[in-house]
Amino acid sequence: MTIQLGQIAPDFEQDSTHGRINFHDWLDGSWGVLFSHPKNFTPVCTTELGEVAKLRPEWDKRNVKPIGLSVDPVEAHHKWELDIEETQGAKLDFPMIADPDGRVSTLYDMIHPESDPTVTVRSVFVIDPARKVRLILTYPPSTGRNFAEILRAIDSLQLTDARSIATPVNWTPGEPVVISPKLSDEEASRQFPQGYKTLKPYLRVVDLQASA
Repeated sequence: MTIQLGQIAPDFEQDSTHGRINFHDWLDGSWGVLFSHPKNFTPVCTTELGEVAKLRPEWDKRNVKPIGLSVDPVEAHHKWELDIEETQGAKLDFPMIADPDGRVSTLYDMIHPESDPTVTVRSVFVIDPARKVRLILTYPPSTGRNFAEILRAIDSLQLTDARSIATPVNWTPGEPVVISPKLSDEEASRQFPQGYKTLKPYLRVVDLQASA
């Protein structure tokens, strides 16, 4: 099954380090970040999981629930948690899904058909409160993810959901944004009374931090 942006994230029920989870019920109106790990007790994954735990204030600020997945059973996850806390200085406070039968990995297309069926790619799915998939990232098993970029992308998604704008290249929160081409100049002036700069008819830049 191929997951596409805008579709409802596939639901599933699976064991995790926090007990049995029904994914849609667990989301419960929050944003979600579902991210997979090739296998337990691997070096890159250990650093990633520690980082996600350290970012708890950032997830909470954005109403985001992180949830990990690996093809190993729950017992192995709990043992791995001890290693993560010891080496990364952070205790895991989010669920890790146990997927030894590969059901969720297959549902979310995390296993390449020509690869080892016990190894998933480093997938990331950002899911909004309507349970729609809004962003998909896929890294090879050898490359660790940049969670600062994932947070930046979530900031963009949440901001652009609220305003008729898009975020330009390398944007970070607080920087100028671009006005949606769907807005007329008249409507743009109404929505952005602080004024904006027109570089091209389709490229209008506005500083949301500026006062009107």
